[in-house]
Amino acid sequence: MRGDGDGWVFGLDGARYWGRFGAAGLLLCAPVDDDVAVLLQHRAIWSHQGGTWGLPGGARDSHETAEQAAVREANEEAGIAASDVDVVEAIVTFQTEGWNYTTVIAKAPTLIATVGNAESAELRWVPATEVAALPLHPGLATSWPDLRPRL
Repeated sequence: MRGDGDGWVFGLDGARYWGRFGAAGLLLCAPVDDDVAVLLQHRAIWSHQGGTWGLPGGARDSHETAEQAAVREANEEAGIAASDVDVVEAIVTFQTEGWNYTTVIAKAPTLIATVGNAESAELRWVPATEVAALPLHPGLATSWPDLRPRL
């Protein structure tokens, strides 16, 4: 079902951004060995920035908080149930006039099984130490150095 947030907006610089009310993604982490792994989505080639690795996420609807949007999108794109995650914090990781992207950090007790939809070429739990080696979505690539210590 399409929400009222689906749609492109244009920043003052002329760049376009997905999400009429902003966007949010879920940075879900779980313990693995002596480290932490994060759930990444290999974005379908047809999608915006397709072929890169990013977070399950998308447009916020008018009635949602960033946390609600990120958890909803993770359910839609990765089959993650809201009851399986514990939201820790929300951080605006990109902002321009009238639009922002919020990264919502959440924890899971274990590596949860995932079920992708058409927006995902692949879903993968990646050790945090290996994330930067992947071809990341530009937004995640920019914010990862600040996000990594928060996990």
